[in-house]
Amino acid sequence: MNYCNDNAKSRSTLRLNSGPEAIARAVDVLAGGGLVSFPTETVYGLGADATSGPAVARIYEAKARPAFNPLISHVADSSAAQAQGNFNADALALAHAFWPGPLTLVVPVSSGCQVCELARAGLDSVALRVPAHPLALAVLSAFGRPVAAPSANRSGRISPTSADHVMAELDGRCELVIDGGSTAVGLESTIVSCLGEQPVLLRPGGLAREDIERVLKRPVATPKTEAAIHAPGMLASHYAPEALLRLEARDIERGEAFLDFAGQTGAMAPLAMAYADLSPRGDLREAAANLFAYLRKLDASGARRIAIAPVPNFGLGEAINDRLRRAAAPRA
Repeated sequence: MNYCNDNAKSRSTLRLNSGPEAIARAVDVLAGGGLVSFPTETVYGLGADATSGPAVARIYEAKARPAFNPLISHVADSSAAQAQGNFNADALALAHAFWPGPLTLVVPVSSGCQVCELARAGLDSVALRVPAHPLALAVLSAFGRPVAAPSANRSGRISPTSADHVMAELDGRCELVIDGGSTAVGLESTIVSCLGEQPVLLRPGGLAREDIERVLKRPVATPKTEAAIHAPGMLASHYAPEALLRLEARDIERGEAFLDFAGQTGAMAPLAMAYADLSPRGDLREAAANLFAYLRKLDASGARRIAIAPVPNFGLGEAINDRLRRAAAPRA
């Protein structure tokens, strides 16, 4: 069954106790583009196939998340993580010491990375974690692909540590909740960036800084307040194209590439250096799934400016417009 064309809230959520039936159902839902909430040792996650833009778009929609921040992708073991990202010596040491466990590592994407651009918020890095929960690991092993899974709550609300919490927040907004009891840690994972010479603690969490520094044998840095976002819990600064952006455009000027929505300016497409339509049928979920890839495509055209048609500012349109405003903001 394909779940990608459902509304954010469309049906009652199925709740199953942990066990083989729940794992099999979770794999079926994930493979169909649906959403599954499952426990990890930290908090309950809201999972979708991390390789599918439309499936990941449903996470933002269900959480009413106002911006496309990078999501943590969960995998079954360190080998699966290293297939998605390039691990330097620090990342390898931390993975060896703390996985499975409440640690997320942000690393450069590998050449074979399957995690979609929407889950990465258009960045060339990926946030990866191997959770220390038998049910989560069973689902990940059975599914065989990365699962993007932020906390299973509405945006801005308290993270859930039980299936009851998830049902109170997201009943009707996901297909399945697996009840695995209360989570052990009750605090989100610690996030460490291994993108440069010195690891950076991006978000404190269920693993102490001191434990990380004990393994690395040196201090970890703290991000500057103006640092670009590489993971959840940071400031909202995102990848921006080389080209300048012109928002709310209803025409095409000479030398521009054009990013359309619902064919508003399709008749003028031949005037653009390059043209793409986020969703010819006006589907905001499809538009969200295409956003980062299409921005990159138009940026690669060599146009000095990308004009962008108006996008409705409701549902996922709010997050799309938030992302576009940040990308269009004045640059230092």
